[in-house]
Amino acid sequence: MPVLHNRINKKHLKEKILQDQTPRTTISFYRYVDITNPNKFRDHLYIVFNKLGVLGRIYIAHEGINAQISVPNSAFENFKIITNEIKELHNIRLNIAVDDDGKSFAVLNIKVRNKIVADGINDPNFSLSLKGNYVSAEAMNTKIENQEAIVVDMRNHYEYEVGHFEGAIEIPSDTFKEQLNMAVDMLAEHKDKPIIMYCTGGIRCEKASGFLKFKGFKDVYHLEGGIINYVHQIKSQNLPSKFIGKNFVFDNRLGERVTHDIISKCHQCGEPCDTHVNCAHSGCHLLFIQCNACAEKFNHCCSQSCADILKLPSEDQKQLRKGKDLGRNVFNKSKIRMMSLSTI
Repeated sequence: MPVLHNRINKKHLKEKILQDQTPRTTISFYRYVDITNPNKFRDHLYIVFNKLGVLGRIYIAHEGINAQISVPNSAFENFKIITNEIKELHNIRLNIAVDDDGKSFAVLNIKVRNKIVADGINDPNFSLSLKGNYVSAEAMNTKIENQEAIVVDMRNHYEYEVGHFEGAIEIPSDTFKEQLNMAVDMLAEHKDKPIIMYCTGGIRCEKASGFLKFKGFKDVYHLEGGIINYVHQIKSQNLPSKFIGKNFVFDNRLGERVTHDIISKCHQCGEPCDTHVNCAHSGCHLLFIQCNACAEKFNHCCSQSCADILKLPSEDQKQLRKGKDLGRNVFNKSKIRMMSLSTI
């Protein structure tokens, strides 16, 4: 029986991928499709993808698949052939990364979950077959230019912060679960208008568009393939970009440059900056925006206190981390501790 999970230290693998010169392509794909036996499906994918040298993060559930991976360029055509032969993935759209360094992932990690997108929807009457209509990049631009539709960003606040579509409404929440009901409430006054929802690759806005229709909204759309597919379409069709700034991505790159506009600020000094980093103190690991000057000042940490801890012997740092569960530690609208950093 082959080993169906990684057994090598992740830190070592990350160092290895940084040194590896193998050309790779970062892609993402998803599909809401009935998977009868997620565990069996997961094991089959692991065996097939591992042989091809695929790295990345894949979630499997009864409702479908959600994947962000990198594939060696030499195996890419074979990957497409093999993927297409799997009935659940037949003719699936592959979103190729916009701004790729080939270092997006260091390990193959495939997990079975209750849902591929945690949504908090418990109503048995909701069906994934209910969803909004697709909108192409050209149609998106037309509707934005003519102000025909309400454009809604279905990503987290820290994604919206560094880049979004012109005039897009932010749903100011920390999780997709919170966003769904907030979106219904915030858009209640626009029920008679066309509503276009978008996200990074399409998976969240597809479910969100269905949820709005479930709640009585009639004229609902979602951007086909999300921001990633939009950028490829405008480039191939020579269209102007109505998305400004950077597209946040959930891998080692933490962002893809779409336009040169920098619309966010360093969370420490307030200077224009859209570079997301994790606090170098592993007991914190806060995701936040930091400019080069503050990175040098705080030794790549989010605060002076974390920078001071980083100077301690490793054993002392381990003792301070003992018993702490940081959960999903990101700079967000509820984190007051970052408010005082600009005065340090």
